[in-house]
Amino acid sequence: MDREAAFALLCEYTQSESLRRHMFAVEAAMRAYARRFGEDEQKWGVVGLLHDFDYERWPNLPDHPLQGAAILQDRGYPDDVIYAIKSHADHVTDCPRVSRMDKTLYACDELAGFISACAVVRPEGIRELQAKSVRKKMKQKAFAAAVNRDDIVRGAEEMGVDLDEHIQFVIDAMSGIAETLGLAPR
Repeated sequence: MDREAAFALLCEYTQSESLRRHMFAVEAAMRAYARRFGEDEQKWGVVGLLHDFDYERWPNLPDHPLQGAAILQDRGYPDDVIYAIKSHADHVTDCPRVSRMDKTLYACDELAGFISACAVVRPEGIRELQAKSVRKKMKQKAFAAAVNRDDIVRGAEEMGVDLDEHIQFVIDAMSGIAETLGLAPR
């Protein structure tokens, strides 16, 4: 998998800095999980990097992620990469999450967005952010209201990991690129 080509594709379709940062966050989490599971880090990273590349142009269901899947197919991306990206959206009913990669992408997507929301309101950013703080914020319905908490919980369950451990793992993965994500201390 070629990250440079994937990044060029992302830039071709996505102008929003916040959406790009989200995809970088999910990429970091996917790479970290690939290392943990002994999987192909490049492939998993590209899945995280490209999972929402079509969202800016086609934000409505079912166009996202199906329009992106067609583009990826035309550009010769592997079937398992395309499938994982399609399966991260609950509304794509013919793509249940089957592989570890599918389940990990789903588990990291909403969580990475929520962790970013938690970190951006802290003067210290993501530094020393703990799972218990994220869990506390999850109980506040008005905080990052667009993030589906049920998806976060379901994602950890589908992966078969403890939710608190999953949250901390993704925080730690994202912390490695805090500057890129705009989540470094202010």
